[in-house]
Amino acid sequence: MPSLLHEGIIALVREKPELAADLLRELLDVAIPPFTEARLAEASLNDLLPTEYRADAVILFVDGEPVFGVILEAQLSEDGDKRFVWPMYAVSARAKHGCPFVVLVVTPDSDTARWAIKAVDLGAGNMWRPLVVGPEGIPVITDLEAAARDPHLAVLSAMAHGRGDDVPTAVAVAAAAIAAATSLPEPLRMLCFALIESSLGDAARRSFEMLPQGLQFFSERQRQYFAQGEAKGKAEGKAEGKAEGKAQSVLRVLERRRIAVTAEQRARILGCSDIDALERWLDAAVVASGVEELFGGD
Repeated sequence: MPSLLHEGIIALVREKPELAADLLRELLDVAIPPFTEARLAEASLNDLLPTEYRADAVILFVDGEPVFGVILEAQLSEDGDKRFVWPMYAVSARAKHGCPFVVLVVTPDSDTARWAIKAVDLGAGNMWRPLVVGPEGIPVITDLEAAARDPHLAVLSAMAHGRGDDVPTAVAVAAAAIAAATSLPEPLRMLCFALIESSLGDAARRSFEMLPQGLQFFSERQRQYFAQGEAKGKAEGKAEGKAEGKAQSVLRVLERRRIAVTAEQRARILGCSDIDALERWLDAAVVASGVEELFGGD
């Protein structure tokens, strides 16, 4: 089942298709022809073959007619099968739209980036390789003004650097991304908040929760927790606040995907205090066709 991080990367590009051009130009120094519009295209790439192949996102750059295309693949771990279909994606899309196409792999994981960038042997000495943006290539955005200029890239920066060993930097990146994401429309903003929170390592999350930005990010019950002075109250409040925050994230993702939630289902989600269960539900909410699919394994 696709994860929240996987679907989050795709959501950022679908919300702002020109982000793919920014990544290619600014991070990989790829020349993109002038275009007047960036738009999503059909992600099915099985025109030349009977087997169904679907890319994560297909972006066309258009200037009257298609002038360049990007097949974006969000990759969180190694998948040997992808190295057989990625070259086919580029060729099929090129034939379908009549313009050059590249495959752009975006990953927040360094090992996956090193795996993905390796050349693919097509046979007889013909080599092909995708373009890859890994965490080392994604800028560390801690400046609030820079984050505000490109909230989508700021959120991607938090996803790439939130789990690093440099906790102060991870916290600064998350704070900048949170501030930038507040300018986005509510459904996307809530999804970005969930992405940023899930991308932080434990130490960075604890530090971030102590910041004023963290207080604004979390719910009222969590803010009450931070105001409590006694150690026992802090422990209990933190557990309750974290559970409520996760539950609210589940509901917000379902709302963004326009999936109806009954009063009983809402009560079950909000009443759950099991963090592991809530995290499973949050991942499932990204791809589920109905709320009952969230509870299938519980």
